[in-house]
Amino acid sequence: MSARVRAMDVVVVGGGPAGLAAAAAAAERGRQVLLIDQGRRLGGQIWRHRRSAHLPLEAQALLDRLRAARVTVASEARVLDASSPTALVVDFRGRVDVQPTEQLILATGAIERFLPFPGWTRPGVTGVGGLQALHKSGLPLTGTRVVLSGSGPLLFPVASSVVKAGAQLRLVAEQASRGAWLAFGAALRHDMSKIGLAARYRWSFIGTPFRTGSWIVRAEGDERVREVVMSVHGRERRIPCDWLGASFGLVPNTELARLLGCGLTGDAITVDATQQTTIAGVYAVGECTGVKGEGPGVAEGEIAGRAAAGDLGAVADAGLRRTRELGRRFSEALARAFAPREELLALAAPETILCRCEDVRVGAVDPGWSARQAKLWTRVGMGSCQGAVCGEACKLLYGWEGNSARPPLGGPPLGAWGEALGRPAE
Repeated sequence: MSARVRAMDVVVVGGGPAGLAAAAAAAERGRQVLLIDQGRRLGGQIWRHRRSAHLPLEAQALLDRLRAARVTVASEARVLDASSPTALVVDFRGRVDVQPTEQLILATGAIERFLPFPGWTRPGVTGVGGLQALHKSGLPLTGTRVVLSGSGPLLFPVASSVVKAGAQLRLVAEQASRGAWLAFGAALRHDMSKIGLAARYRWSFIGTPFRTGSWIVRAEGDERVREVVMSVHGRERRIPCDWLGASFGLVPNTELARLLGCGLTGDAITVDATQQTTIAGVYAVGECTGVKGEGPGVAEGEIAGRAAAGDLGAVADAGLRRTRELGRRFSEALARAFAPREELLALAAPETILCRCEDVRVGAVDPGWSARQAKLWTRVGMGSCQGAVCGEACKLLYGWEGNSARPPLGGPPLGAWGEALGRPAE
């Protein structure tokens, strides 16, 4: 263990709303807390791209708590491996070290679900959330023609941000049926704040058609996407565009949790009333325990942060418990309403790329193979993203389980990583 690394009482992985709440709550109870986040700014995908003055009040309040509690923050850092829950191998901006901790809180968020269709690898085609992230990072959209195709509530805030950016939003297509969408709205009747937020988002792009029961068929163009063919209420429609945001909802990011051996319930990390996972001393909060939004994520972070610091009082807090329960109901309703429909699984042609990292085509994979057979014959899912992009598609198309989580996570500087693993403890 390097002398450059100080042991911590609590390490939080992920600087989104849930991670911020967890770090602040633990530090306010006298614990030495390190918050590790891949972004340059804290706040996760939802907040970190905004200037401080433009952040919502709840975000500003969390950041103020973090500073007041003297939480140590490692930005542009990422966990590469974990020999145990108390020893994380971390890339601190190119310097790799083993970070010891007594308690670990996972706030690793969610990732977009991609399904292959002809043209999905063309320049100009991104994920729905990916397009928003590109714009927040500086991509100009003013005057460009944009189409969004996907599933779930993420479509609404991204559509709103695209219009505010000055783009010509041509269509927002939801693959779920109108009935499923209405049923989802009815399931939220106990959480009117989410219904009100959705209404405000829809009003912000009221000039753009929103169509349920509609989805992307293929993306066409030359050196980049120029036109998309959509299935809109059963009829094909061609729409010229410069940018296409196409993905089909969010799934919990459980890679680090699986590497540690934490149990899963469906796609999400299993937790108890204190947000502790099936591994003692490891907690999980936010979207990695089920996609639910920032409010319930903050409540989970508050509970876990206090519990990791030895204070179990938050478990009895009626307000936190109610917010968490509403989030869990939302997550369940989300999964029911926006499950990918069968038609999406038949979009890819034999020549369509399935695994982008290894350039594996759909036609190269036998649907009767096991995941292991497919890896041995084609290397599908074995590229640098380790199935983060194609893994969910293979699960839906072929019934395979997700890739086994193996170190190193991400694309580390291998020499430094090997040096860190071989460095003796001091």
